[in-house]
Amino acid sequence: MSVDFSALHEPLVEWVYDRTGGDPMKYASLAEFGQSHGLDEKQTFGLLQYAKTRGLLSDRFVSFGDPAANLTSQGLDWMAERRRRRSDPAARAAAARRGLLVWLFHRKHDEIPFPAVAGVLDDPLSLFEGERLTSREIDRASAYLSAKRLIQGDRDASSDGPVYAEITAEGEDCVENYQGAIGAYERRNAGGNTTFHIGENTGNIAANSRDFTMNATTHKDGIDPAAIVMLARALRQAAPVLELPEDDVSEFTQLATRIEAEAASGSPDPGRLQRWGTSILGILNSPVVSGALGSVLAAYTGIVLPGLPPA
Repeated sequence: MSVDFSALHEPLVEWVYDRTGGDPMKYASLAEFGQSHGLDEKQTFGLLQYAKTRGLLSDRFVSFGDPAANLTSQGLDWMAERRRRRSDPAARAAAARRGLLVWLFHRKHDEIPFPAVAGVLDDPLSLFEGERLTSREIDRASAYLSAKRLIQGDRDASSDGPVYAEITAEGEDCVENYQGAIGAYERRNAGGNTTFHIGENTGNIAANSRDFTMNATTHKDGIDPAAIVMLARALRQAAPVLELPEDDVSEFTQLATRIEAEAASGSPDPGRLQRWGTSILGILNSPVVSGALGSVLAAYTGIVLPGLPPA
């Protein structure tokens, strides 16, 4: 049986965190986690090794025949950031809206008319940072998407939004062309005036400025992790001055954080970097901004993003 370690390593890190109380000097046996996910001992060791390559777990306390793990300092930082994002109301709202919209897109293409909106709570699309969103958050998302005319349906006396809904043609456009990024979809016909100068990296962005400077260098092996980390931090620093809607600022920041974590993992996945980089460009959705950032991302990662020229 093939095991998707990329899907399981984050739940594993949180599982170890919960059982050790976040103490890196304590360890947790992974046998119970492996059994609960249908893994044999060899596969559990493989999952631990995968988490180690990303710098999140260590096996300093492992004993023969018993996979065990403790958190690394990077794993602790990762958990702290994850819990911060998880408690961010704006980030949760954005995830609920996007998840529900994409879920309804798939239901329409499965030819299921007007499904119960609450059905998304049984789908991974209602997970945010490993935690299930609440029915109240999904109801608010339904109301928001209906007000934006991305879905349609009828509400009842106890709900804010439609309880049975269907995605509209506008909603389908948002999913198909903007991956469900609502802010990017709404700005699709708007121009942008943000300028990104590609030069020596200053490491800072001036207050009330929409310009920042970045030096783009390509590693001899195609991916320079240190440079990608620096880029991700600069993107996150830029978020407050880009004048994006609140939902997009939250998503933009999350994507930059994920790019940084992936680059710092020790074995960055180019596919993930490309996917998250493309999502950032989708949020910005300005020919000027997208072109400049696309060149930077391509130079740092060695990847040419879809629709953009190589750096």
